[in-house]
Amino acid sequence: MYLAHISDDGREQSIKEHLEKTAEMAASFAKPFCMEKQARIAGLLHDIGKYSAGFQKRLQGGPKVDHSTAGALEAWAKRFLVEAFCVAGHHAGLPNAGSSVEIDGASLNARIKRAKQGGIESYEIWKDEISLPQCDEEKLKDLLALSYKIRMIFSCLVDADYLDTERFMSGYIDRGRPFEIDELENALNEYIEPWFPANNDLNKLRCEILDHVMNEGMQLERGLYTLTVPTGGGKTVASLAFAIKHAKRNGMSRIIYVIPFTSIIEQTADIFRTIFGDEVVLEHHSGVEYEENEESLFYLKATENWDMPVVVTTSVQFFESFYKNKSSSSRKLHNVANSVVVFDEAQMLPVSYIKPCVALMTELVKRYKASVVLCTATQPSLNRIIEEFDPDYKEHELCPKEYYDAELFKRTTYKYDEMYTIEELVKLICQNEQSLCIVNSRRAAQQIFESMHGEGCFHLSTNMYPAHRKKVLAEIRLRLKEGMPCRVVSTSLIEAGVDVDFPCVYRQIAGIDSLLQAGGRCNREGKRDRSESVVHVFDLEEGSPEIFSIQIGASKHVIDKFDDIASKDAIHAYFEQLFYLKGDEALDEQKIIKQLRDSKLPFADISKQFNLIDNKTRTLYVDVEESKDLLEKVRMGIATKNDYRKLGLYGVNIYEYQYLKLLEHSAVELLDDGSVILIDSSLYSSDIGLHLEFKNGEAIMI
Repeated sequence: MYLAHISDDGREQSIKEHLEKTAEMAASFAKPFCMEKQARIAGLLHDIGKYSAGFQKRLQGGPKVDHSTAGALEAWAKRFLVEAFCVAGHHAGLPNAGSSVEIDGASLNARIKRAKQGGIESYEIWKDEISLPQCDEEKLKDLLALSYKIRMIFSCLVDADYLDTERFMSGYIDRGRPFEIDELENALNEYIEPWFPANNDLNKLRCEILDHVMNEGMQLERGLYTLTVPTGGGKTVASLAFAIKHAKRNGMSRIIYVIPFTSIIEQTADIFRTIFGDEVVLEHHSGVEYEENEESLFYLKATENWDMPVVVTTSVQFFESFYKNKSSSSRKLHNVANSVVVFDEAQMLPVSYIKPCVALMTELVKRYKASVVLCTATQPSLNRIIEEFDPDYKEHELCPKEYYDAELFKRTTYKYDEMYTIEELVKLICQNEQSLCIVNSRRAAQQIFESMHGEGCFHLSTNMYPAHRKKVLAEIRLRLKEGMPCRVVSTSLIEAGVDVDFPCVYRQIAGIDSLLQAGGRCNREGKRDRSESVVHVFDLEEGSPEIFSIQIGASKHVIDKFDDIASKDAIHAYFEQLFYLKGDEALDEQKIIKQLRDSKLPFADISKQFNLIDNKTRTLYVDVEESKDLLEKVRMGIATKNDYRKLGLYGVNIYEYQYLKLLEHSAVELLDDGSVILIDSSLYSSDIGLHLEFKNGEAIMI
């Protein structure tokens, strides 16, 4: 018997059994998008290289051998291009196609060419045990569509391979939860029942929006939709209600909620858990803490493939899973098919990657039976980009314009102030018992805070590790609720999804979407008169970082042209102007789409290039009481993936030049795994977080 695996307790699994079980499971994963045959073939071929004598010796402690190229070679010989890519990459990740003349390197062409020249051991015995089904390959002339098809079949293969191996090696593993749509719908109905009948005009309007959106969900077929609800209109529950009704109407498999910031995710996931209970909601992002117990292990494993009814995740996690080439990040992709995918705060889609993001959305709707909802109070103007990838697209807004334009949602007045010095701005902020000031850089936030005096002054920026920010926000919310003095200076991190309510807001000029988000932190509950709830838009004498220049230019254009910058027409004009000023090439800076339309299909190259978060930074871990045990594990080299996940709550991102300056002053400890720990406690304060003001008087503004 030829073996695929030997368990720790000596049990043996034959290659035939593993291939057939993997193939069956992969085919079931591909069924929702009608690609079962290709997934089955990939499953049957992926480990035929294990029939070689070299691999059988490997099971007894011999050297590693290449067992994935054999299956890729067989697929290639039958012109099964999709399966060849998937099998070749099921351990090392999807390779570049490479050119037909390549023979060196890791591209698919090079590996096939070397294999044909005898570069792998004989594995011919596979033909005695495995037979492949007949399959007429669909010839996709659209190479972009082909690239997504390869990724989806790859996902089916690697998830099935991992799950079958896990079940054999470990026995029964508790994974996944069924999508019981009737139970979810009943839980939602029970949650919203007390809202009806509404007890005031604002709540009546919210209930009308909710009713309308639910009716849309019950009537519409799968598609790409927009949901534009003003701040305070209840868009989180409205979008969830649409997703539930829409999933039931169309027989869909799960709901995936994609959010740009972890600060919003925690809040949204808590709402969903309140509605549905903990059992069916998976929260997947870098800031989730998993304890060392069976329940946490279940959720940790669920992050690998999203086999859960409701998934709440980040934009980074979602899009990078589709554009990275590793098997570990690809396992979840097939579970996005036949799902309702809600992109909350859709205006935060990264402009420099917006074309690859939109291309993926349209492909999921066209070929993988997903529905996509772009949900926000400030809907970006994406029609032109959507139509580039789906010429038949017809816009459908789920919330009628009369609701969006309702006077009850207009709770603030925007006033356009002059240029201020920091001293003048501080004086204005401190005239109010409670006020919020939002600026465009960490440097400006620090300078303003250091000029503020008196009780109840707070600073928020990414110079503070996430657990520190969370603690400060809790104190801010308490003071606002109790009517105590509370003056806050912050970077934009406070804007999206952070539920705070100030009577007065100052916002340094930025994109219109940012100005409106800042307005959402002013008179949020509508308890004050609109004329008394002013959002002051200003600029500082020192200006803003260059990165904001185009957004500011587009905003000034809209402010000059429109009386109401919160109107749908103004928002549309802003995004049209922004994309025009950026230029078409800036909407796909890494040329991801152009590369995927190239016959070389450079999966490995794109994996390195597609990074929604600037990867030129390092994480600096701050040594505080709460992080000491975790840092000690890191120092000893015994930290688990989950430990590093928890440590993220105590990390601050810094640029390389800042790291080098810290190293020069012996302020950090560099560990063997590349981790960097701040050991000079004088460089982290409870007020502003990290600051590079060294004891010798040298200082660097962050």
